Amino acid sequence: MRKLQMVDLKGQYTHIKSEIDQAVIDVVDSTAYINGPAVQSFQANLEQYLDVKHVIPCANGTDALQIAMMGLGLKPGDEVITADFTFAATVEVIALLGLTPVLVDVDPETYNIDISAIEKAITPKTKAIVPVHLFGHVANMDAIMDLAKAHDLKVIEDNAQAIGADYTFKNGTSKKAGTIGDVGATSFFPSKNLGCYGDGGAIFTNNDELAHIIRGIVNHGMYERYHHDVVGVNSRLDSIQAAILDIKLKHLDTYNSRRQDAARAYTKALQKHEAIITPTTFTHKSCDINCSICDTCDCHVFHQYTIRITNGKRDHLAEHLKEKNIPFGIYYPIPLHLQKAYADKRYNEEDFTVTNQLVDEVISLPMHTELDTEQIEYITNTILEFLG
Repeated sequence: MRKLQMVDLKGQYTHIKSEIDQAVIDVVDSTAYINGPAVQSFQANLEQYLDVKHVIPCANGTDALQIAMMGLGLKPGDEVITADFTFAATVEVIALLGLTPVLVDVDPETYNIDISAIEKAITPKTKAIVPVHLFGHVANMDAIMDLAKAHDLKVIEDNAQAIGADYTFKNGTSKKAGTIGDVGATSFFPSKNLGCYGDGGAIFTNNDELAHIIRGIVNHGMYERYHHDVVGVNSRLDSIQAAILDIKLKHLDTYNSRRQDAARAYTKALQKHEAIITPTTFTHKSCDINCSICDTCDCHVFHQYTIRITNGKRDHLAEHLKEKNIPFGIYYPIPLHLQKAYADKRYNEEDFTVTNQLVDEVISLPMHTELDTEQIEYITNTILEFLG
């Protein structure tokens, strides 16, 4: 059996080595390292793939979120609602801009932001909602957009983990994750479903005016050289990373399909154990309830395959996996409302019952495009043998 890895970037690279190597050489030969033709090509191809009017590349996913909020003109003191159970970057940028983070609990089935918790948290100071499409699973955007419309709120999609996922609305139409709200932000960190070989990010919007503002912000506030019309930052996707991403974008649907196949194999092996809760997906195609992973599932692209261990043995299982040379991740071990940087006396523990349970139960298994049947069988058999 091949060595198990949480993410097998080397294995993925070997399949596209000639394409990647030539793309990098072409950029070096051109010496157009910043905002060169490779960036323009990737931007145009990603716009076409997402069916969105504007893609604005930037330096990383955290910048993408920050710049999106800057572009919307949010002001210090404005409240922004987001999920407690996610990576810190989501709340980090809210705090950096002097906005007021409002953390709420998540849904026990999908781990995405809880709709009733959003509604409860809305005040006259609330200006925006940031749904996180956690682990590659699109949040309930029907309900989120309805709430936003009812309360005149902006929606900023944190799409760092779900690029390529589709969301089907109750009316039967569908859109790509990240293109539903006012603006979306994504990361191209190497381990993402669409990852470069360094840092990178992008912002998506169908709003022409907002896109214009954001294009200035990412480039020192300039629309004309040395004319600084807005307060900006230096956040650009370099041409080498763009060239790599342009190659990998051609393979993204295949990559996501492989992840979904691996997820189905994991679920088939693990779902009947009484101490294991496997992922569910949420779809409006045929029902308004959570369901198991189906052959036509497209709302979850499995950036992570995350299970819950409900018998109190999650940490013991983690130690056992380590002994068996099986990598794993615990995302996330400490909820944001208990992090020193984001603690706030406004928060009550009884408002975070799901998050507080998840941090004790979740464990993510190896998930990437190169997983094979032998590896998945070894991982699942090891888990089942340990749990009994």
